[in-house]
Amino acid sequence: MELQNTKFALSRTKLRVPIVWARHRGITPQDVFIASYPRSGSTWLRFVLLETLSGEPSTFPSVNRLIPRVGIETPFRLADGGSIHATHEAYRSEYRRAVYLVRDVRDVMLSEHAFQTGLGLVDLDLERYVPQFLEGRLSRYGSWQKHVESWIRQSQATQGILVVKFEEMRRNTEETIRRIADFLGAPVSGEAIRSAIRNNSTERMRAKELETPQRVSKRGRFVRAGAAGGWREALTLEQVRTIESRAGKELARLGYPLQEQQLSAQSR
Repeated sequence: MELQNTKFALSRTKLRVPIVWARHRGITPQDVFIASYPRSGSTWLRFVLLETLSGEPSTFPSVNRLIPRVGIETPFRLADGGSIHATHEAYRSEYRRAVYLVRDVRDVMLSEHAFQTGLGLVDLDLERYVPQFLEGRLSRYGSWQKHVESWIRQSQATQGILVVKFEEMRRNTEETIRRIADFLGAPVSGEAIRSAIRNNSTERMRAKELETPQRVSKRGRFVRAGAAGGWREALTLEQVRTIESRAGKELARLGYPLQEQQLSAQSR
């Protein structure tokens, strides 16, 4: 655990700059990235997508091998020769083709708090965690706001980036995976998509985690509920106001309702 804490601390220093640069060497224009801020649902998306495209059962080892983090070689290729990688980095010029998965920051923050607490990386209650999270002090990837802004701005300037909302993927999973497959130029059947969705439900993925435990599994779960809107019960009104004061612009830009607006409407 001490080694993990040291790595976490070093990852938030300037020492990570050359490491990130090295990981992005060798990227080709055909390569595709599944991009997201941490705890936005990209693991679930990778599981469903890999099984849809390959027809093979998705497991933690197979997903990490065939749709790995950027910088790791993979034998899996799309029809045009490109590979698929996952990244949590803010937008970089190397990312010519990408699916950007975005999730309501209010849920992201709760999930990240549970994840970091489970790993022993932070020892903060939510009251102290919220402002530090919004300032980008608790993640090597900076603040959620700046991360989202970098990707959304680029998506408006190029057709090479497809923006997908986690909440929409939860509501209409088959339609969302179809959009992504079409974006990748990968012909897949409706039954292949539906089968992949069935095989990678929250319950199935939790069973897969038990078979191959992840880092956080010793003190919690890597696969959590993946619910949308759980922040409404978990956060105080004051905490929500703090979040919306810092990230309200990006939330509104993505179509997420703001609590303050809802309360104003109810009081009329």
